[in-house]
Amino acid sequence: MALSRELLTAYEDADYVVFTKPELILRIGEPSPRLDALLEEAGADSAAYISAANPRGERRPEAANQASHSVLKDLVAASGYPHFPGEGRDPEGRWAPEPSFLVLGIYRDNAELMGRLFGQNAIVFVDKGEAPRLVPLA
Repeated sequence: MALSRELLTAYEDADYVVFTKPELILRIGEPSPRLDALLEEAGADSAAYISAANPRGERRPEAANQASHSVLKDLVAASGYPHFPGEGRDPEGRWAPEPSFLVLGIYRDNAELMGRLFGQNAIVFVDKGEAPRLVPLA
């Protein structure tokens, strides 16, 4: 099933915030020298931004999103990949921020699998030296 134009636009326009000091904000199609430096420091060539909130783009109560996020947190921690917490933000404020993780060094196939496991429509993936890109999973 293809994603609606409205959902694709929302994902493309979102701010993917990483809780580093200062905050790192990733945007689709915009290269990030700070992310490249973070990847270099970790000895990684790629990263994925993954959430477990609002599966299939359907709003869920905060408690349900937090429960899913907790499972994602445990999975990411057990995977051994370096990671940073963050949240996806709607710059227009129509959606509540979604808790997320930036996972360094994860292979794209594994990132896609993790996104699908949590019912996500898309993940954000980036190769070092390139701009973050939206990867639809539907």
